[in-house]
Formats: sequence, structure tokens, C-alpha cells
Amino acid sequence: MSAAAAAAVPDLPSTVSQGGLVIGHAPRGSHVTVAGKPVHVGDDGIFVFGAGRDEKGPIVVTVGTEKRVVEVTPRDWPIERVEGVPPKTVNPPPDIAARIEREQAGVVAARNRDDTREDFAHGFIWPVTGRISGRFGNQRIYNGDPKAPHSGMDIAVPEGTPVKAPADGIITFASPDLYLTGGTVLLDHGFGLSSNFLHLSRIDVRVGEHVRQGQIIGAAGKTGRATGPHVHWGFNWFGTRLDPLLLPGIH
Repeated sequence: MSAAAAAAVPDLPSTVSQGGLVIGHAPRGSHVTVAGKPVHVGDDGIFVFGAGRDEKGPIVVTVGTEKRVVEVTPRDWPIERVEGVPPKTVNPPPDIAARIEREQAGVVAARNRDDTREDFAHGFIWPVTGRISGRFGNQRIYNGDPKAPHSGMDIAVPEGTPVKAPADGIITFASPDLYLTGGTVLLDHGFGLSSNFLHLSRIDVRVGEHVRQGQIIGAAGKTGRATGPHVHWGFNWFGTRLDPLLLPGIH
């Protein structure tokens, strides 16, 4: 195949795991849709999408006039039991439930940012190094009460441990005292991809700040609904939650 012909062929995996991020490449100037919805295509042809925890697939990707199918590989989701959580954070009274709804609306709005920046394209590093104490997607049972699956990865580290940006990005949300998630920071990496860091004891960045990979953005803590110090690292493609362990460069 000639170089010109090779450049005209979309680069896309045939499968993706549930919770996985897909980084594809299309011919420059291509129009790309994922499940019928258009996505950004960079000047270099890069585009991204994700398969959620419960995605069954296949995911249909259209590049120009060419249609490709990405099969979704299922995963097993174990049950995680978390005891000793403050009861009001498990089944909050109506006034607290209303507060949680307001706070989460702000987080959701920040996740809808849709920049053409390619901060994600250089790979990711761990925000902290420690024992993984909670995995993405596992069914959570708090004090014996089943709740939604875990939306990210928990890394157990001492309180005050510096938390680093896993990739370049812009801070789109920062609050020291959300009811469920405590100190909370969202970092947008472009193309709808964002990291969130929860339960922080300290926040060192402000909304609108452009941070670099490895820059300290705050410190680990146990604020909000937490039983001990750790960093919750969540990762999203818009509203679709993805597994940080499946990101490029993370092992």
C-alpha cells in the first residue's frame, strides 16, 4: 500500500473493553460520527470516544462514507462493600439530597465542555502512587445498602499527599466542600475528556487555570463521603464514565 493510500485508511481498533477509551485517527479533514453523533477531529486526524461500564455495543463509527464497527468486550464487575460511612451520606434527608443535586449539576455542566485542545494526546501519568483501594465499575454497597457502581478509581495514600495532574488541561471546576465528594476538582483535557479528583484536603488551582502534566493541583484527603484518606480519580468522555486504569501510559 502506498503512503497516500495508507493515510486514507482510518486507524481504529476492532474492539474496546467496557470502560475503555478509544483514540482513533482519520484522514485529515474527515467528518466522523460515533453512534450517529459527530465528534471533533483534530488537524492531525485524531478523534476520541469511550465505551461506558454497561455499554454492550457494537459501536458504529462513520469516517466520511466509510462505516466501521467496534465490538465491546464485556467485563466482570465484583461487589465492593464499604462499611463505616456516615449514614447521612448514604441515605441523605431531603434538604441534603437537594443540596447534592445542585452540586452535581455544576459538575455535570463542567463535563460538557467541548474544546478542540489535544491535551490528552500525550498520554497520562498516575496522579499519586499508592494501593488501589477501589476499582472502577464495581458495585458499591455502603453500610449494607446497594448503591450505584463506583465511578472511578480510589488510590489509598496518606492525607496531604500531593496530587498531580495526569495530563495537561484546564481546570473547569474547583470546590473545597461538596457534600458527597468533599474537595473536588475537574480537569478538562479536550475533546470532551476530563479527569475528576475527589475527597481532596486542599485545592491548589483555580477555575480557568491551564495546568501541565505533573503539576500539583491539590492534596489527598478524606473529605465528603470517605472512610479514610485516598484520592478518587474519575475519568469521563462527556457524561460517559471511563476506567482510568485503561488510559494510555497507565499500567
